[in-house]
Amino acid sequence: MQLGLVGLGKMGGNMAERVRRAGHEVIGYDRSPGARDVDSLQGLVDALEAPRVVWVMVPSGDPTRSTVRELGELLSPGDVVVDGGNSKFTDDKVHADELAEKGIGYVDAGVSGGVWGLQNGYALMVGGTAEDVAKVQPVFDALKPPAPHDEQGNEMPGVGFVHAGPVGAGHFAKMVHNGIEYAMMQAYGEGYELLAAVDLVEDVPGVIASWTQGTVIRSWLLDLLVKALQEDPGLDKITGYAEDSGEGRWTVEQAIEHAVPMPAISASLFARFASRQDDSPTMKAVAALRNQFGGHSVQSVDSRGNNPPVSEKPA
Repeated sequence: MQLGLVGLGKMGGNMAERVRRAGHEVIGYDRSPGARDVDSLQGLVDALEAPRVVWVMVPSGDPTRSTVRELGELLSPGDVVVDGGNSKFTDDKVHADELAEKGIGYVDAGVSGGVWGLQNGYALMVGGTAEDVAKVQPVFDALKPPAPHDEQGNEMPGVGFVHAGPVGAGHFAKMVHNGIEYAMMQAYGEGYELLAAVDLVEDVPGVIASWTQGTVIRSWLLDLLVKALQEDPGLDKITGYAEDSGEGRWTVEQAIEHAVPMPAISASLFARFASRQDDSPTMKAVAALRNQFGGHSVQSVDSRGNNPPVSEKPA
């Protein structure tokens, strides 16, 4: 089949290549010249045969919203737009309703796989009507990982792809996926820090690598931590500043709205906020309070950023 793909960045470009390798035609457009096949969204639509499927793979928020709205002015009834970015699930109903007025279908696709997806395939969580999902199914089949086989050699269906529900369900599922990812990364990071903090353990990268086989905490994320430590054993080349894409926040917001306790995911989100502070105002207040009520020592910061000890306040 034909696929129009908007956004040929790290993930979009690899997705286009994987779909092409599966024997489908991909016509790509990107704002930056280079790998794009056409020079405009209009040119992309003109190059596709009806009924068209156009996959949007651009940053979430305004870039996605404006792209979907522009496509709504260019496409025809019976066409389908797929949002494969990390949009908030509440945007999906807005897009679907706007496009439905023009007879255009809409599918939201949560995509996981990162820069490794070209080689390994992508996990896909999609939302939309059965009719619209069916129009895109050949592309989903091309993108998802190869199906594993059972002990008898039979292919196990459903792995790597799920039609999660109506419009919005795909991005909601991906949001929760990323919230879990936050907590897993935080746990691995805390374990690494404790190992590195003691003199008893002499080979921290080796310990973490030993966990990748035969243990209950093995995972692809753990494999990637091993790779990072092989490249930089002390992680000295990077700072401890960690951004959040927004999906961790949205997961916690939904947990609050639905009264679902999420202490691990919430803590991992707040830890990212803490990573951006050179000197935490919260911990300054904690130190000041300890000094006030218990006479515990505090440290002052001189103009060069050093921390000479300050004598204890009388108890």
